[in-house]
Amino acid sequence: MEIWKLVVLFFSAFLGGTAIFLVKSDKSQLLKLILSFSGAYLFAITVLHLIPDAYSGADHADIGLFILIGFLLQIVLEQFSEGVEHGHIHKHNENKVFPYGIMISLCLHAFLEGMPVAKDQHNALIYGIALHHIPAAFALASILLQSHFNRNSIIIYISIFAIMAPLGFYVSYGLSTGSIGGIEAYFNKIMGIVIGIFLHISTTILFESSVDHKVSKRKMIAVLCGVAIALIGFYTSGGGHAHAH
Repeated sequence: MEIWKLVVLFFSAFLGGTAIFLVKSDKSQLLKLILSFSGAYLFAITVLHLIPDAYSGADHADIGLFILIGFLLQIVLEQFSEGVEHGHIHKHNENKVFPYGIMISLCLHAFLEGMPVAKDQHNALIYGIALHHIPAAFALASILLQSHFNRNSIIIYISIFAIMAPLGFYVSYGLSTGSIGGIEAYFNKIMGIVIGIFLHISTTILFESSVDHKVSKRKMIAVLCGVAIALIGFYTSGGGHAHAH
């Protein structure tokens, strides 16, 4: 168990959320660039690492089915989360009503996203997920602030969200080693669901903000940087050579 990964997953989301108290000006453009970078990075890592790994196991016959389930599950989750995991910040009612749908679906989403980190031997995925959770936590904190929750309440809810990805990592680690429930046989199927979620999240981030299918130069640079860093990590870790055999 690599404790530093738990720390990175927790504090990326926690600091991303609590930054709402420090930011006085509109940082939406910066958040969009971070999103574009992390979306491209996640997509590249999913294609280069996660999909080949999922299909390399002995029981890979129905992995495609679970990838499809994960993709559809993310569509369902977004009906409740309102796209907060993409960094979307919607204007909410002025009454102090807790957004249960957003909080629950976002926590489930973060929990599932933390799971593949357990098999992230080359540490390729940890940074993409950590970056991805910064705008999501910021958007969640913004919604809570709009709903007139006080500072302490917001910090508590952000902490709950921030602990979900480390919890997913911990449970996944237990499943992959057989120390939790002895159901390691299902690990690849769970990974299939996570791959489906990653594919939906990353492609949505990359395509939804484009007006008339045109991408701004800054976004294109962020996307290319995300893909380039994923490729550099892939080849320096021997991934290209390993998967060629």
